[in-house]
Amino acid sequence: MPKITKRIVEAVSSNVDRQTFTWDSELRGFGVRMLPSGSGSYIVQYRNGEGRSRRMVLGSISVLTPEQARDLAREKLYLVRKGDDPLSDRQNMRTSATVREVCDWYLKEAEAGRLLGRKRKPVAPSTLALDRSRIDQHVKPLLANRSVRGLSIADLERFQADIKAGKTARDRKGRGGVTSGGAGVAGRTIGMLHTIFEQAARWNIIETNPARGIRKISVDVKRERRLSIDELWRLGTALREHESESPVAVAAIKLMLLSGFRRMEALGLERSWIDENGGCVRFPNTKTGPQVRALGETALSLIQSQPLRDGCSYVFPGDFGDGHFVGVPRVLQRICVAAGIEGITPHALRHTFASIAGELGFSELTICALLGHASRGVTQRYIHIDKATKLAADDVSNAIAGWL
Repeated sequence: MPKITKRIVEAVSSNVDRQTFTWDSELRGFGVRMLPSGSGSYIVQYRNGEGRSRRMVLGSISVLTPEQARDLAREKLYLVRKGDDPLSDRQNMRTSATVREVCDWYLKEAEAGRLLGRKRKPVAPSTLALDRSRIDQHVKPLLANRSVRGLSIADLERFQADIKAGKTARDRKGRGGVTSGGAGVAGRTIGMLHTIFEQAARWNIIETNPARGIRKISVDVKRERRLSIDELWRLGTALREHESESPVAVAAIKLMLLSGFRRMEALGLERSWIDENGGCVRFPNTKTGPQVRALGETALSLIQSQPLRDGCSYVFPGDFGDGHFVGVPRVLQRICVAAGIEGITPHALRHTFASIAGELGFSELTICALLGHASRGVTQRYIHIDKATKLAADDVSNAIAGWL
């Protein structure tokens, strides 16, 4: 018996007459099962407390790596040694699982890297953080103890409508404002729940996905607000007036305007990602994967001017501890009130950058590369920044800095 590795799994072939098994030489009971159809699964075989032989499917060989499956097998065999029967537990969960239990299962498996998200890669930490927030703030307060098996489309669409109406809105503890409702929040939450149920159904945690066929709420208003030239002048004046009060927030707001970065791209920016010689930021992970994003000279100078804090890797450190700053929305709102400007959010700063790039005559493809959009930006996969993109970043950031 060999140790099950990626090479061994790839070499395993199916038998047209019967299912075949390949067992691991190091972890007793862990193996790979191939069906005549050619589909394969990792399995764990054990005897329960009554001495009955049990065989449990851990997941498809196309979803799990051998290392992930081995870790999962160790978890199940540890439960067996404690006297549990994990297969019986799973079968019971399939018929009686609550929404809380399925969401907790999803978070645990996703954090371990065993669930695949976009582009068949493990769920990104930033996505998982948003999912956890939506689960805690919207899903569990309304559906926690509901049986998944008993949910209907009507139940889930009513749940979506309740979020839109603000039924789960409440003050947050600490900084960051309030948890509100709205169509956007409702649609994203029901979309997340559909994905969680689909993952659970694929792993045989639940029988079927009750959200299949649900109609996700439409968001009619697109976020198209941008700052005019006159508003940039007024915002610049207000930023200077508030600089002594909130220097980190003011610098982060300026960077979003000068770079077109998303809010969390700017706030979560680490010094080790900045390539000063190349005039760019090398993001290890964004909404669309690793990216190299051009920085204009003015934006780079702003970053370089930020003071260092011992033990903190972020360009914009938080008020306490070693984390990054988070309170930009509130500070931006306060500054906009002082400037007599309405309707501006961190996203509007990004939209302003893109709009000005278009007004300066840069192509849509170049603007997509500056913003890190996945749909058009072929150049974002390059390991370098081409001259056209670097020129655009310089021109746009210099123009905005002049108006500020």
